[in-house]
Amino acid sequence: MIERVALYPGTFDPVTNGHLDIIGRAARLVDRLVVGVAINIGKGPLFDLDERVELVRAETAAIADRNGTIIEVRPFEGLLVQYAREVGARMIIRGLRAVSDFDYEFQMVGMNRRLDAEVETVFLMASETNQFIASRLVKEIARLGGDISGFVPKATLTRTMAKLRATQD
Repeated sequence: MIERVALYPGTFDPVTNGHLDIIGRAARLVDRLVVGVAINIGKGPLFDLDERVELVRAETAAIADRNGTIIEVRPFEGLLVQYAREVGARMIIRGLRAVSDFDYEFQMVGMNRRLDAEVETVFLMASETNQFIASRLVKEIARLGGDISGFVPKATLTRTMAKLRATQD
């Protein structure tokens, strides 16, 4: 039997409850899920690449144990479909929060399909409790002194608040 491998890419700066919801649901669909943490310095990340990889690994360990799925967390840069081929993924997982996400994702699917027709994109709708969560908004709320505990897991909350305090000093 062929191993079902999927790639879930993102910046994960920071990893949110929405990301973990998608990861948990995707892990039930495949034998191995690779979470690709994008370098993407253009977004001006709060956490450096190694910190983001470490946080995602820590937060996904329980999901892997619960589902019996192998979850690998790896950094990547470059073309998404090329990276999918490198890790043996024939499926790219994307989370959708709103119609506005779909417009961007629709274009990406078309381009990725032209680059490699063997790699499928599968969309998972964010659950209703996570549809509004975006890492960008989480960081902004935290910077302005708001409570982000409902949007990120506990370890990520602690690290995010410590990181923000360190950057404000």
